[in-house]
Amino acid sequence: MQSQASHVRRLTILGYTACALAGTLWGTGFYFGRLALNEMSVEHMVLYRFLFACLGILPVAVMNRRRLQLKRSEIRLLLCTAALGIPIQFLIQFHGLARTTVSHASLMVGAVPVLLAGAAAVFAGERLDWIGWTALCGSTVGVTLIVLGGKHGPATSGEPTLAGDLLVIVSLCTSLAWILLSKKQMQKHSPSVVTALTILPGTAMLAVWVMGPWVMRVSLPESMVPTAWQASTPLPFSHISLSAWIALAASGLLCTATTTLLWNWGIHHVPASRAGVFLNIEPALGSWLGVQLLGEHLGPHAWLGGGLILTAAIVLTTRSPQSSPDILLE
Repeated sequence: MQSQASHVRRLTILGYTACALAGTLWGTGFYFGRLALNEMSVEHMVLYRFLFACLGILPVAVMNRRRLQLKRSEIRLLLCTAALGIPIQFLIQFHGLARTTVSHASLMVGAVPVLLAGAAAVFAGERLDWIGWTALCGSTVGVTLIVLGGKHGPATSGEPTLAGDLLVIVSLCTSLAWILLSKKQMQKHSPSVVTALTILPGTAMLAVWVMGPWVMRVSLPESMVPTAWQASTPLPFSHISLSAWIALAASGLLCTATTTLLWNWGIHHVPASRAGVFLNIEPALGSWLGVQLLGEHLGPHAWLGGGLILTAAIVLTTRSPQSSPDILLE
């Protein structure tokens, strides 16, 4: 009996450790993305990120190949989930990051646990008491304050813009749909299987979207190529610096593949309501990296808004067992 209790305690500690590591790695995602964006377009950066993530997920898919068989209805849901979770969400999110700062984007991501609780209450019938709704309202006010701190007009180096902040918000709403659909799938399949079946086809869709216009441009006569595709280029390779390659590999292998596996394993061994608090490491660390390493500045609106978001997320994820997501965002 004592050995069994010791085993359970060890798994619990490992579960919390896995969630903490996942939250820490997520916090570096925007930072690595910003480094890579200095040398390539948003589309190419996101595609490289997920190509590296596939390298980390392929062994998981191979080990679970016998469990990857799905019904036709499940395949349709899977493809919808993959499209929302990877090409749509990440292209919108990093187009927003290209127009704002790492600090602003990271702080707004802190609203995800609270927004998810509200979405679950509306669409999944989960209960949210008055404290939960107060936290949701406080988080919304926080996001509004951060957006108000953005400047109107085109992006300048080191400055947030209203357009960039709004794109990040749109990507967060897309991520909510992704999470809810993934949660539904995890009722029948293991988290590792759902992760593999989301990342791999999602990356394939992303590759078609990013590289399709260039393939058509070099394959068809010029008169048949739409004007918008004539400026398309192949994936950059030779002129990418070593630091950018390291940032791309880290964002794919660590901030996407590893975090997915860590988080999904962790919440299988600890209560999700407690594990959800580790999601708040991401906005705190991400905003700190933006200020300390990229020389960004947070105005008073951003500091106040970020404080409201983090407070709301901590209150909600530490008290309600239905407030925390069962699958990660990045």
